[in-house]
Amino acid sequence: MLINCDMGESYGPWEKGADEAVMPLIDWANIACGGHAGDPDTMARTLSLAVEHGVQAGAHPGYPDRRNFGRLRLDWPLDSLVREIQAQIGALGAVAAALGTRLHHVKPHGALYLAMMNDDRLLMRLAEGVAAVDSSLIFVLQATPDRERHAAMLAHTGLLLAFEAFADRAYASDGRLQPRSMRGAVLSDHDAVAGHVANLVGGFVETPEGRLTVQAETLCVHGDNPSAREVLRRIRELVPRGG
Repeated sequence: MLINCDMGESYGPWEKGADEAVMPLIDWANIACGGHAGDPDTMARTLSLAVEHGVQAGAHPGYPDRRNFGRLRLDWPLDSLVREIQAQIGALGAVAAALGTRLHHVKPHGALYLAMMNDDRLLMRLAEGVAAVDSSLIFVLQATPDRERHAAMLAHTGLLLAFEAFADRAYASDGRLQPRSMRGAVLSDHDAVAGHVANLVGGFVETPEGRLTVQAETLCVHGDNPSAREVLRRIRELVPRGG
């Protein structure tokens, strides 16, 4: 199972995350594209780190709302929102091309990610928008009980899909993520994360109403989690590279 991490979320003098320490521990880096966070210098620095450590670099576009870090759903016309996401992917792709590398995947960020997992029309339009930019990109979405339906729904895009589980987030009874506003939604205790990840590797997750099956190819750890580095070290013991 591959490990992905949200990264490149610094902006100007504002530092967020521990990208240099985390990068050697992951397989895929989801890099902010200047919407919820990031800037051209941070993009270039994070892409260079990814190349240095043999990590696949992907775009992490979201609502262009730095004040709320992309965690507040915005009421935008859908066509305009898709163009915004395409522009963010294009910005990171341009910086990557200038560095002699290219993007590998796209994973929407924050409130946009949560919204698409609860809105089939939004999910389809975002995937179609990504395919229009580059159909060779992998599109990352959450592994839920609707996995097979989502795969069938997006088959016409031609995109390869990567379904992910979350190593540092608690799950709701419907197989989606508990809102960050809920106590205990973000897991930071190393032992709790280790137990949660062991379950995910085994193909299930514990929810308030019992166990649910989760079929995922990749595990996400949030780079802004204060315990991200230590959490990743514990996870690598459970999920070694190539494991």
